[in-house]
Amino acid sequence: MPEPRYDIIAIDIDGTLFDSSGQVSEANIAALADARRAGIEIVLCTGRGYPESVDAVHAVGAHHPSKGRNVAPIVVSGGAMIVDAAAGKTMHRWAIPQDLVQGVCALFASMRRAPLLLKDRDAAGFDYLVIKTGPIEPPTEWWFNVMPVEVRYVDRLDQDEHPEHTVRVGFAAHHETMVELATKVRDQFGRDATIHHFAAVSSGGAPVNGATEAEARRGGKDRTIQLLEVFNPSVSKWTAIHRLALEQQVPRERVCAIGDEVNDVAMIEGAGLGIAMANAIAPVKAAAEIETRSNDDDGVAYAIEQILSGAW
Repeated sequence: MPEPRYDIIAIDIDGTLFDSSGQVSEANIAALADARRAGIEIVLCTGRGYPESVDAVHAVGAHHPSKGRNVAPIVVSGGAMIVDAAAGKTMHRWAIPQDLVQGVCALFASMRRAPLLLKDRDAAGFDYLVIKTGPIEPPTEWWFNVMPVEVRYVDRLDQDEHPEHTVRVGFAAHHETMVELATKVRDQFGRDATIHHFAAVSSGGAPVNGATEAEARRGGKDRTIQLLEVFNPSVSKWTAIHRLALEQQVPRERVCAIGDEVNDVAMIEGAGLGIAMANAIAPVKAAAEIETRSNDDDGVAYAIEQILSGAW
């Protein structure tokens, strides 16, 4: 086996590592283990918060540090945080400026919508603060019911006891509900924030009763349900991966990234080798240098096989 060209492979979860039913295939698990044995550090990079990523983390052993390392970093919350999965502790965080949070939440209130403020659990002690300026949407109810997250509710933003620990303001709803809100958020805050708007993970109406916890959490991307996320303007998955690479003195050329969604574009562009899934959206494919198979055809495993063989 030739010497690998890459020291770090950054891998998205939903639509990339997970198949369309929200599971990690045996082929992907085996391929990641092969990459680690070859000396490559695998870093999961997801829009999910850390507790929401636990199934993927444990499925591929991402909580075990790579050889020579005493931490197991994963990038979560769309790049707003780096967490040591071995200890469950925050390594780095890019909080949202409080005036930006105030402005976004004021817009939500004017439209009778309930913003979801994602917190750094390690610092704040909980995951989501919901400002009750509107109804809780069904996709959010499902997410809160099946994910191992602690949620708190307040009537007004000034009741937030931990404003400094907010890393994202988000909202999940059916497409029809999201259209006007997303447009107004982009128009008002597009120059002052990183904003992502993309398909959410949903159960597709699958029953929860009688399922195991892991089974209940499974779901695929549903284009009829949308996520809207607002971050610190410096946030991206690439910002986080680049920081990890700099700390280890790994040059950009020795970083590989694999993804499928709009929040993967920055890391696909920034990495020495950007790989798009066959099921990726058009902007990801345009940013990538090469395309692998789909997430339902073990695309991550195929990409790693090509990397380890020296073909890529």
